[in-house]
Amino acid sequence: MNDTAPEIARQVHQRYMEMDGQQRLLIGMEMFETARKIAISSFPENITEDEKRRLLCERFYKGLSEKAFPKEK
Repeated sequence: MNDTAPEIARQVHQRYMEMDGQQRLLIGMEMFETARKIAISSFPENITEDEKRRLLCERFYKGLSEKAFPKEK
């Protein structure tokens, strides 16, 4: 989904291109950390750290969590 007007998207892209790589990386890392905190805040409070990591992996990387966190038999 893209609901951003083309002119606004162009302006945003231009501003990012004016930044150096370190600035862009920092913004991306901060955005990821914010998304991570939002996702974690939606998890049940009484889960283990391992379960929290599995749920986070599932939320961000659909399908990978089964490989990264195989169910124990």
